[in-house]
Amino acid sequence: MKNYSSHPSIIAIDGPAASGKSTLGRRLADSLGYLFFDTGIMYRAVTWLALQREFDIHNEEIITSLAESTQIDVSPASRDDGRVCDVWVDGQDITWEIRHPDVDANVSIVAAYAGVRHALSAQQRRIGQRGHVVMVGRDIGTVVLPEADLKVYLDASAEERARRRFQENRLRGGESNYDEILSKVVERDHIDSTREVAPLRPAEDAIILDSDHLSANEVFEQVRDLCQ
Repeated sequence: MKNYSSHPSIIAIDGPAASGKSTLGRRLADSLGYLFFDTGIMYRAVTWLALQREFDIHNEEIITSLAESTQIDVSPASRDDGRVCDVWVDGQDITWEIRHPDVDANVSIVAAYAGVRHALSAQQRRIGQRGHVVMVGRDIGTVVLPEADLKVYLDASAEERARRRFQENRLRGGESNYDEILSKVVERDHIDSTREVAPLRPAEDAIILDSDHLSANEVFEQVRDLCQ
């Protein structure tokens, strides 16, 4: 395990869908006064823009070209409206637009394209190298920022991740079907772990945390201790 003379400046948190990466990342960034950067928002930004322009989501060449030509940036939240950061596309604030259901339904397709991942990895790296950042994703420690000072791979079983998401949905008052959620979690795991470019896996020097039997507080405390 690495020993740090001060807080690590670049922290990478990877792991499968619904493993608690965003919850951990936000809390850790807040405690350190760092930028919280969930890299999934970049794939959402490209997806939103493609839908806005009525591009064919299934045309990899067109979507890749869009990702290569679009300037995306992330900055600390400028408004107290629940956002954790600002998301900008070519100077336009689209922080909430990327959360629309049609983006949810198509982002996995966009994120699987090799050209899109290559283009957005470069933009993620640009932001990450500024330092004082907690970056969350699926290939941060392996591809985007392999030189990150601290790498954490947060894992949990598909069943536990589906259970958490099921409970979250019910607490929000929405309809929730555990079997459907589990099916989607398993499908997303398959897409992420079998794609040709940057498949989901822990970095060789990542600290792996299995959160099946850990609370969010316990996970946070363990990772916060690694930053001392």
